[in-house]
Amino acid sequence: MGNRLTQIATRTGDDGSTGLGDGSRVPKDHLRVQAMGDVDELNSQLGVLLAEPLPEGVRNLLVSIQHELFNLGGELCMPGYSLLKEDAVLRLDEALAHYNAELPRLAEFILPAGTRSAALAHVCRTVARRAERSVVHATLQGEDIGTTPRHYLNRLSDLCFVLARVLNRANLDGLGGDDVYWRSERLLSGKLESTAD
Repeated sequence: MGNRLTQIATRTGDDGSTGLGDGSRVPKDHLRVQAMGDVDELNSQLGVLLAEPLPEGVRNLLVSIQHELFNLGGELCMPGYSLLKEDAVLRLDEALAHYNAELPRLAEFILPAGTRSAALAHVCRTVARRAERSVVHATLQGEDIGTTPRHYLNRLSDLCFVLARVLNRANLDGLGGDDVYWRSERLLSGKLESTAD
């Protein structure tokens, strides 16, 4: 992992393959590459969120998470290699406990809405879930990926949900202030029926 990029347009991927960190080449639709791409997209979405006005504590947390996600991507790039440590998961657990303690109990499901920063946090949440699914799928298909990446992505998705609620309350763009609750017409009319088979 000591090498740094010196050339971006190598043209070596023109045949539909890409190189992994161990020097092997795999198709660009390989399960490991899919997981790497989803983690990269998640990191990029966090970058968009970081372009918004944010409470300083949330900003510092997200910057740290971006670095951890880069470690996670490096681990996925190197079969059999471990780079993301379990203490990274513990830091997410601590952040979850810290921010969740400030929030009221949910009264109903909430919509991914409110302030722009809260909505972007929800986008990050959904991309984290997709990245988690990709890692799980690759592992189930025999890729040598440890448990820490999926634990980290699972916690991170939860944290993004909590941070969306925090950001709505921070209301830095004046468009939030609270959770945006789901209002089901069937619930409102009292005609909720089971849809189970």
